[in-house]
Amino acid sequence: MADDTSIFIGASRKPDDSYQRAENLLLQYGNRHGLVTGATGTGKTVSLQVLAEGFSNAGVPVFCADIKGDLSGIAMMGTAQDFLVKRAEQVKLDPYDFQEFPVIFWDLFGQQGHPIRATISEMGPLLLSRLMNLTDAQEGIMNIAFRIADEEGLLLLDMKDLQALLANIAERAEEISARYGNVTKPSVGAIQRTLLVLEQQGAANFFGEPALRIADIMRTTRDGRGAISVLAADKLMMNPRLYATFLLWLMSELFEELPEVGDPDKPKLVFFFDEAHLLFDEAPKVLIDRVEQVVRLIRSKGVGVYFVTQNPLDIPEKVLAQLGNRVQHALRAYTPREQQAVRTAAETFRPNPDFDCATAITQLATGEALVSTLEAKGIPSMVQRTLIRPPSSRLGPITPAERQKLIGESPVTGQYDQVIDRESAFEMLQKKAKEAQDAEAQQAGTGGSRWTIPGFGNDDPSPQPGGRRAPAPRPSNRQTVAEAAIKSVVRSVGSSVGRAIVRGILGSLSRGR
Repeated sequence: MADDTSIFIGASRKPDDSYQRAENLLLQYGNRHGLVTGATGTGKTVSLQVLAEGFSNAGVPVFCADIKGDLSGIAMMGTAQDFLVKRAEQVKLDPYDFQEFPVIFWDLFGQQGHPIRATISEMGPLLLSRLMNLTDAQEGIMNIAFRIADEEGLLLLDMKDLQALLANIAERAEEISARYGNVTKPSVGAIQRTLLVLEQQGAANFFGEPALRIADIMRTTRDGRGAISVLAADKLMMNPRLYATFLLWLMSELFEELPEVGDPDKPKLVFFFDEAHLLFDEAPKVLIDRVEQVVRLIRSKGVGVYFVTQNPLDIPEKVLAQLGNRVQHALRAYTPREQQAVRTAAETFRPNPDFDCATAITQLATGEALVSTLEAKGIPSMVQRTLIRPPSSRLGPITPAERQKLIGESPVTGQYDQVIDRESAFEMLQKKAKEAQDAEAQQAGTGGSRWTIPGFGNDDPSPQPGGRRAPAPRPSNRQTVAEAAIKSVVRSVGSSVGRAIVRGILGSLSRGR
């Protein structure tokens, strides 16, 4: 049975289907990542719920997405039901206690949880290009846009800031092309149209301030349990690319902001990435390579990442190799690809001479899984056919009234409700445009840029002796001393801003840098 150094997952079975032993996940290897796979309806959500409960009771904060709404029940105390009590007896879970868990609900749309936001600047050009599915040429322009914003001190907080910057770039296309390479107005226009589509899909709710503070998803309660942050994702899944990009941004923020801790006795945070295939579908190789790098390195920050998906083939091989703790539910093997998935899943386990792993995967019942976790010295345990323990919290969703009550009692109530719209690129570019218009109007009202100092131009338009008029002044491109000084200051400020800004491994910009 589990103790304060491990999480009880379930009980493995002998070939005659009798009880064999308890299967546990050691907390000291909880940051070595994990994988929960299986076909629809095989029990993946319950396994996720059991793991989240175990980490919370061990004092480890958890972040997970609630795709169907079922996971919200973790906030309420479970009730005795015949099939749950029977499963508890089968796995020798005695006593089988029910409990509710400390949950903070989040929602990008602010309807089923606290609003959750990030700024455009923090997201960075790589993730934003992935979100918008930009071409290589358009991604190049996005990188140029962020470079200009960094150099000129333009703060990109929300979508109108990015739209204003792109409009400014289109106006300055010739100048910018000479500095950074070809920037065409049609390409900028295509990016602007994509932004409009994103805005109509609700992405504008995500970009802005106040941005999510990492500390708010790493809370613990007074009794020492880790808070479980549950992201309402049923509506968000209507835009799966936004869902995947948001979770990837959050993972990169954790990587950039948390200090190195090596191998702690238990994780600092466990991050469940449900519907993980959305992260890798049609993703460019450079992004997959960087995700693999983050997964490999974030372990030393004390963060465990657990991918939840239907098919192990959904995860690139380099990422799959980093996942030490595995719970494999049943897979169906009707098509050649499904048969390949079964073989792939079976080959990733340490074999058990008592059964054929590939055959067992297709015969597992609901709530049953093949389990392998890291044992002493980080060695994978021999795979075991395991009955997953019943959860202590409620199975199934909570009611809207229960959700609203929990949101009102949350420790972050009121901190993210009101949008803050401070001066940023949109306002700064508007101000510059107005100043330029005023300058042009003033110049037109004073007869252009003629010199008015006596002896330096046609200050007296009257005819000269002989009926001749003084020659018209030449147009001058020379800057006044004041103009030159101002531009010098702007350039130096822009350069210092550019030097001070450092982006992370996925191009995201951490607050405070």
